[in-house]
Amino acid sequence: MKLLLVEDEEELASIIAKGLRKSGYAIDHAYDGEEALYLYEVNEYDLIILDVNLPKFDGLEVLNRIRNQDSFVKVLILSARSDVDDRVTGLDSGANDYLVKPFDFKELEARIRMLLRRSFIQTATVLACGDLTLHTVSKTVYYHESLLPLTKKEYAVLEYLFHNKNTVVSSEQIIEHVWDSEVDLFSNSLKYHIHSIKKKMYDSGYDVEYIKNIRGQGYILMEDDHGTAE
Repeated sequence: MKLLLVEDEEELASIIAKGLRKSGYAIDHAYDGEEALYLYEVNEYDLIILDVNLPKFDGLEVLNRIRNQDSFVKVLILSARSDVDDRVTGLDSGANDYLVKPFDFKELEARIRMLLRRSFIQTATVLACGDLTLHTVSKTVYYHESLLPLTKKEYAVLEYLFHNKNTVVSSEQIIEHVWDSEVDLFSNSLKYHIHSIKKKMYDSGYDVEYIKNIRGQGYILMEDDHGTAE
């Protein structure tokens, strides 16, 4: 999943971004409201973490401008403003959640997972595709009872496919939601990761081609396809 972190405190932003990247998220970072709106316009994000006290445009102005054109993107306000009135204002302005600084990083991660689950029809913490199961809390994947030794990026690719199960998604869509914006869209990185995921599935003894490459269109995760993987 790809997140936009809007935080002007450089040290705090670095800590948050580093922690979330360790958890497998792709992170873009904006230091002020103007940069946040620019990044929002040119990229697709699954969730925005938004400070309120920002240079140029404050967080509520950023939120209002986003909500004027987009009611779907998830927004988590992360602010030192702890008064009830401030929290109510933030939520009434269109935020999906509000977390007060200082905060525990584990709680931030839990709230992010909760909001991302709400983004999709399938909201369980354990997602299934045939004998393949993905656990969104522990960020692990099993085939039957065998743990697949996926890297963080491989897990992120597979998680996105799970959330779009039985739907063809283009390579560009996957890259947009799994990699930081600086990635080269024409690189072979995605193809390499898909191949690696499939190999690890085979090494675990699976005999179903869950991930299909639809030529010229992208990839699809299906549980009823018994073909042979490429």
